[in-house]
Amino acid sequence: MPPTHAVTNQVPPLAGHDLAEDPALLAGLERHGGGWGAPALHELGELAGSEAAQEWGRAADENPPVLRTHDRYGNRVDRVEFHPSWHVLLDTAVRGGVTAGPWLDGRPGAHTVRAARFYVWSQVDYGVHCPVSMTYAAAPALRHSPELAADYLPLLAAAEYDVRPLPPLSKRGLLAGMSMTEKQGGSDVRANTTRAVPDAWGTWRLTGHKWFTSAPMSDVFLTLARTDAGISCFLLPRVLPDGARNALYFQRLKDKLGNRSNASAEVEYDGATGWLVGEDGRGVRTIIDMVNATRLDCVLGAAAGMRAGLRQAVHHAAHRRAFGAYLADQPLMRNVLADLAVESEAATTLAMRLAGAVDAEARGDAAEGALRRLAVAVGKYWVTKRWPAHAAEAMECLGGNGYVEESGMPRIFRESPLNSIWEGSGNVAALDVLRAVRREPAGVEALLAEAEAARGADARLDAAAAALGGELAGGQEPEPGQARRLVERLALVLQGSLLVRYGDPAVADAFTASRLGGDWGHAFGTLPPGADLGAVIERVRPKAP
Repeated sequence: MPPTHAVTNQVPPLAGHDLAEDPALLAGLERHGGGWGAPALHELGELAGSEAAQEWGRAADENPPVLRTHDRYGNRVDRVEFHPSWHVLLDTAVRGGVTAGPWLDGRPGAHTVRAARFYVWSQVDYGVHCPVSMTYAAAPALRHSPELAADYLPLLAAAEYDVRPLPPLSKRGLLAGMSMTEKQGGSDVRANTTRAVPDAWGTWRLTGHKWFTSAPMSDVFLTLARTDAGISCFLLPRVLPDGARNALYFQRLKDKLGNRSNASAEVEYDGATGWLVGEDGRGVRTIIDMVNATRLDCVLGAAAGMRAGLRQAVHHAAHRRAFGAYLADQPLMRNVLADLAVESEAATTLAMRLAGAVDAEARGDAAEGALRRLAVAVGKYWVTKRWPAHAAEAMECLGGNGYVEESGMPRIFRESPLNSIWEGSGNVAALDVLRAVRREPAGVEALLAEAEAARGADARLDAAAAALGGELAGGQEPEPGQARRLVERLALVLQGSLLVRYGDPAVADAFTASRLGGDWGHAFGTLPPGADLGAVIERVRPKAP
């Protein structure tokens, strides 16, 4: 090799560390009753941070699924084939308790523990986020039909990844998908035209086309179709109880910007057999329970994505020299890294608070239920909106190296817009918050109570909370065209109150000084003078297990 090719000033690989070694994550786990899950979380974190897991994620992303509609003889098979790494990733997630187990687990903090596991493992490959999230979220919707729930919930909660194409109730474990949107309606599911008619056997026959079916290799799907009573929710198995294939025909897989390891399909129903879930004509109300649960995972996934990008940026800056010093020692880079870290910790702290609210609601806490219904929509809007800007800035910390696929940063960047689109895009989420503010004052009271619990600790938070409370108590209906502004203020006050009460003092001070104190620029790296940049950065520096 010519001497001009000597490799110097390159950053060593980031492997062999524990992704669960995350102060904001671990503090939230303990605070919301999930401390008992920490040992297993660290085991998962060490696996997630290993070189082997990173290779699984890379291989799954670079070898996307392939649709086989027919076999060699011309028989319709509708099979989606995945790279072996995908199966390893999904098997690890299912065995790691990231599906529907918390709904049947009576231990305090079960949903919080599951949220932490989801957060850690989705940093390996974001594609597994979809099927495990849908499987988790199917449980509350199925509970609208107790008989179906009794049959299916234990299998959705099972820590068994069973890929065999068998009748669902004969398998060791199940995965669930969702099939709501149609090409003419998108988020407006009341415009759906898929039709369901009852048959003589107590089931229904569905006919129509679905524009997006999440995780089409799943065993069962929750889907919407129109009956004489209106939009209704149905459970469709991929394989019928007698072993025959259901009349679900995969037309094509979507060629997506990111999330490439995961399949998303267009599906034709040609008299497909389904079971009614919930009340006939009340399907939107039934499936909204699934949507709310997946929205929580959108917040968790975006927070996890921020953490993954931040970790790479901090690692790179600690080992790369420029202009006579390490990047991590350059004042402006330190401001960028600290600002990214503040955003990441705020997102993680909020995500874990939302998971804790799910746990508290499951124990019968009505106030926590009201908070969950409002704050999940708030978090879904704000945290998922922040991720793309965060991913772009983290990628830029690596310079040209970050723009190269081998760095892994383009993969994070391609994933970053997805959670804002999934389960209701930004406008849908913002308008949902507006409706909740109008119709459920208990949710507003619970959110403002979070800020009240921190009153007196930070004047900037106090002022922002007082202004927000005055606006909400003013008696005027918020304008739909201003919904995003309102949701942003709700999110920042809620995040600020959590950080002031529970976060690291340096992080909390930097957050309130910038996000609530009026001294915030338009890009990351604009923290005001006086922020303790070193303390913030040190908290997020990757550490070996």
